[in-house]
Amino acid sequence: MEARLNLFGNPVAEKFLRYINSAGKVVSDSSLPAATQELVKLRASQINGCGFCTDMHSKDAAAAGETAQRLHLVAAWREAKVFTDAERAALELTEQGTRLADAAGGVTDEVWANAAKHYDEDQLAALVSLIALINAYNRLNCIIQQPAGDYQPGQFG
Repeated sequence: MEARLNLFGNPVAEKFLRYINSAGKVVSDSSLPAATQELVKLRASQINGCGFCTDMHSKDAAAAGETAQRLHLVAAWREAKVFTDAERAALELTEQGTRLADAAGGVTDEVWANAAKHYDEDQLAALVSLIALINAYNRLNCIIQQPAGDYQPGQFG
């Protein structure tokens, strides 16, 4: 399988990726816990059916020390006992923020309030930005059918 477009070989795509990666650095350098960031990226990627990002973020999380059990349970986090209340709040916000078209009201006040109990304003800004960012990456990769499976941890870092 080959991608429809080489994002890394097209000058317009390369320039766009430089800017979007800069936005990602702002989030990764924030006080939002790194483990939470990886869980959010993985969950949104699963929802969006982005194989490339699911592969990347599960491997990056494992390389950073995330357990296989937690990675396997991200898709079923509601029934899993292995996530903190803060992580669960971030995963719920991720799901509602990713599935905007599925809910007429978007993110509910209840989900926002729950996230706000666990994260300060800067962390919330990072979390919201991360949800938007991973959804953008997912859409890029899904539209061009970027193949999954060959990613090596830290490949783009």
